[in-house]
Amino acid sequence: MKAIRRVAAGALVLLAGWVTVGIAGAEGDTCLPIRFSTMIPGEAISGWQPMTFEKISAHTRYVLVEDQGRTVLRADSQSSASGLVTSLDIDPNAYPMLAWQWKVNRTIDGGDVTKKSGDDYAARLYITFDESPEKLSFLERAKRAAFRMVYGQTPPSAALTYVWGNRVPVGSMHPNPYTRRVQMIAADSGPAHVNEWRSVRRNIVEDFKRAFGTEPPRITGIAVMTDSDNTGESATAWYGDICFSRETGD
Repeated sequence: MKAIRRVAAGALVLLAGWVTVGIAGAEGDTCLPIRFSTMIPGEAISGWQPMTFEKISAHTRYVLVEDQGRTVLRADSQSSASGLVTSLDIDPNAYPMLAWQWKVNRTIDGGDVTKKSGDDYAARLYITFDESPEKLSFLERAKRAAFRMVYGQTPPSAALTYVWGNRVPVGSMHPNPYTRRVQMIAADSGPAHVNEWRSVRRNIVEDFKRAFGTEPPRITGIAVMTDSDNTGESATAWYGDICFSRETGD
């Protein structure tokens, strides 16, 4: 059953119903922010929807907490798996830079990017894209059609997943063990910076070209997930504000 769940988490990570945070971008905006800092600790996580998986009863707990004088999202995983998801509509060529902050209390000892049994991460950030169907293989199109028949909506056809890895080099890219339509990039790795806030910036246009060999289509969603169900371990992560920016810094 974990295999079934992992296919959903990897290839169809945003299969849950969409909830929008309402950012599309106006001419002249330099940053499209997705903020936790404007929310109130202990209250509902506005604009995000739980992403859970059939037959996985142990869910990661997500709450708003105060950390260093600001509100952030805390995720606690105890041999569990679930995420939070929201929909977006962003032109990545207009906003090519993705910036965020995160922190973890530990890495997943049994994490392994090459194995389904090791597909657990203390922190993940998914970006999904609405790739044109004609660019997909016959098998990929068939899977999307079957999903649409069952769930009544078309799933994302490509995704970048930024992870806090265990032993992989920072910046390295790896196909998800279940599907090459999801490419994982180690934005952080190893225990050297656990319990520290880390600021990350990635050029999602360049990352998409590197992952799939084409220009990226529109961004359709974002999700965060802390999971440890495959390895049976535990982890806590904190997620700060996220920004899609025009500035590349080149």
